[in-house]
Amino acid sequence: MFSARVKLGAMLRRGGIRDAHRRARDGVVTVGTVTGLVAGLGLTLFGLGSADHAMAGYDAAAWVWSSAKSEVARVNGLTGRVDTRYRIPDATGHAMQLTQTDRYLVLRDQNTGLVSAIDLATLRIAATTPTTAGLGVRIALHEESLFVVDAVQGIVRQLDPLALTPLGEPLRFPPGIGGGALDGEGLLWLAVPTEGTVVAVRPGRYPGAGPREGDSAGPRVVRTVPVAEPNHDLVLSALDRGVAVLDRTNTTLTVLRGEDARTVLLDLAGPGAMPARTTGPEVPVTVAEARHVHVVAPASPGGPARDRVYDFRVPGTGPTLRPCVAWSGRFYCPDEATGEVHALSRTGELLATVTVNRAAGPLDLEVRERHLFINAPHASTAHVIDEHHRARPVDKYANQILGGQVPPPPTNPPRTPAVGKPGAPRSVTASAGDASARVTWGPAPANGSAILRYVIEGGPKPLTVGANQRSAEVTGLVNGRTYRFTVHAVNAHGAGPKRASNPVVPTADVPDPPASVTATANPDGTVTVTWPVANGQGRPIARYSVTAISADGAAEVGSVSDTTFTSQTGTLDYGTQYAFTVVAVNDKGAGSQPSPPSNTVVPFTKPGAVRQLVASSVDKPGTVRATWLAAADNGRPITGYVVSVGGREQTVTGTSVELTGFGHGETVTVSVRAVNAAGAGPAATAKARTIAPPTVTITSRSGATNSITVGLAVNDNGSPTSCRISVGGSAPVPIGCGGGTVGGVWPGSTYPVTVTVTNAAGSATASDTVTTPALFGTVLCNDLGECGLGSPGGGIWVYSEPTQNPPPGRAVGDTSSPSRYQAICRATDIDGVFIDARPWGGKRDNRWVRIRFSGDNYIPFAWFRLDGGDDINQLPPC
Repeated sequence: MFSARVKLGAMLRRGGIRDAHRRARDGVVTVGTVTGLVAGLGLTLFGLGSADHAMAGYDAAAWVWSSAKSEVARVNGLTGRVDTRYRIPDATGHAMQLTQTDRYLVLRDQNTGLVSAIDLATLRIAATTPTTAGLGVRIALHEESLFVVDAVQGIVRQLDPLALTPLGEPLRFPPGIGGGALDGEGLLWLAVPTEGTVVAVRPGRYPGAGPREGDSAGPRVVRTVPVAEPNHDLVLSALDRGVAVLDRTNTTLTVLRGEDARTVLLDLAGPGAMPARTTGPEVPVTVAEARHVHVVAPASPGGPARDRVYDFRVPGTGPTLRPCVAWSGRFYCPDEATGEVHALSRTGELLATVTVNRAAGPLDLEVRERHLFINAPHASTAHVIDEHHRARPVDKYANQILGGQVPPPPTNPPRTPAVGKPGAPRSVTASAGDASARVTWGPAPANGSAILRYVIEGGPKPLTVGANQRSAEVTGLVNGRTYRFTVHAVNAHGAGPKRASNPVVPTADVPDPPASVTATANPDGTVTVTWPVANGQGRPIARYSVTAISADGAAEVGSVSDTTFTSQTGTLDYGTQYAFTVVAVNDKGAGSQPSPPSNTVVPFTKPGAVRQLVASSVDKPGTVRATWLAAADNGRPITGYVVSVGGREQTVTGTSVELTGFGHGETVTVSVRAVNAAGAGPAATAKARTIAPPTVTITSRSGATNSITVGLAVNDNGSPTSCRISVGGSAPVPIGCGGGTVGGVWPGSTYPVTVTVTNAAGSATASDTVTTPALFGTVLCNDLGECGLGSPGGGIWVYSEPTQNPPPGRAVGDTSSPSRYQAICRATDIDGVFIDARPWGGKRDNRWVRIRFSGDNYIPFAWFRLDGGDDINQLPPC
């Protein structure tokens, strides 16, 4: 219990008296309590005692997500092992965001929007709360401060990290904010692209925590810093102290540390990206399509005042890099296409490569507790890297059955498109306002290199906005003057052609915006937006312009003459959160200000086709197995997969199934469709053949003195097959299924042979006969004068029994050397007499050989030499 006491003390020191009061309502956490909780939750624990698990969060560890198992696993950074796992209900195949501290683990299911808080001190789910599903909501956690950031609506809420109850009032910003990460000092940093600013939010204090200087009941903005022109694309990375802000529109990086602000112009060949959190002094900016990394390092004390910039290229091809992560003097760059994480120095030297087998999707990197954790949510493995860059692979499924293996990801490299300047934007439209105009446009073809920015000309000065912004307000115009605007896109290869808008005349005679807007997501992938008629201030409303706002930007999606708009299928990204604003345009082309944003919706439709469906035989009669990778859910969680075979249907929740009830050797066509709230997606099909009993043919046969050899042709019909052979009615013995040799036979004999082959579906036999060759021998005598053919000595006598002693009449005649005879069998001298034929070149032996001489009679083995080694045991007993 010593370690448990030490860790409990650490908990109280970290959490303070307030934590003790907050836990009082939960009762005393004892070893028995924790054990009971573990049993009740169905947690799987390995390696640690239950008391240790109660404070497990204080070790060098991190929780990682496994989508195929629908579980979080705690990886011990010191051992590289999983010691705790917890299954999350109804989340198989889902994307999951995790944020964690020593005391809390908070999860957000991206597919459903459900946020769950797990108290690591008691190993239980403490609370859940809903958010809008899909991309657009982020969660961030630091010590006791949990934030939920709705980027689309521009709403930031602080919650209790255990109870998930709100603290204070939410903060509201213009729709489409970015960032949402906490720095090492606990400030939440947000980007407000419409204003070109970054904002620091200090969390509010908890009830009962006691007053602290600067605390408030709820979160509050403590700093606003201009970093860019309005409507530029901004990317944030929270630092140990402060934030790094990348203006992707003009490729500048601003680093705010305390009151110190430094801006560096970067020569980026495409849109840059950064991790949500950067540890250490150096800030890496990754350009995925160029596989290039720019590292901004702070100026050395006493050196030049300007920050230094290093750059290097990451090995490999294709734009599949995720943002590189700084860790312990190296930069770890994950490539989702290959499942590799390359570790490079700031000068670009490749120092190591960590390969995550069968990653089949994203790679998540997190620096935590002086370790770097690499997780592939769709794979069974993770890796942990310590400060000395020693990498340990982690089996997230250790001590559990993995189940059916999913097919490997495709190995065909992506096709590289032709690269050049962008094309012209589509459908540039302008509407006049009061001394202003609103310009909207469709996306420009990127032509193989991502759009960096759009430039609007025709106003008092050119206006530059981010690549994700496709609408802009041009101000400073003169009412009554005619204006025509042009828009062109810029990528790493230069500026594309301009496209002009319709002419507009600014006027003070503008309508009011619609008072409210309502959005509804439809199952066919469209979104219907409705609003009340706007007040035209005496002039008729000619049309309404509808703009979609997401976490990435804003773009006009359509224009209608009535008060209902339905987007086209595929215009909006499935699974992404959107809000909508509406501008009323009168018959003079004058437009209102945008309406208040609508409610948030997530477009959805039927799922896509399952990926990599494979049907295969199973070593069971009448059975096939189908495995596949999850289909794209297209905005709503997949509730199951409908598997169809031969008119039969069944629904499964996993990504594999065994199907039974078929005939031997039957070709089975398997169809699989994913199902979500919109219905069933398109079918993917694959074929497999069930196993059948094997077949066998004896292709060759031959006999030797004491063995026979057969050749076999066996068709296993899809199931591992064993083979056995029976010779002359004997018990079957194993033999290779390509054939082989067996002994136990005698020369000069014919044997029936039966081969039996067996697999999981049944058996088959084949029969034949094999004859072994006769064994011959030669009468042995070197003194031909005594025992040679016609010698005066009369030769070697042959007897009717295996003895040369009386009674008379046993001798049946004599033979001489070198006469040859077929040997039949062997016997031992009846009287045990040894015959010594050595003086004449023979042997001394008491055994006899029965030979074909005047019928079948016996000659002493002392006077007889058998072919092939003179081994009398090659003959059967007489």
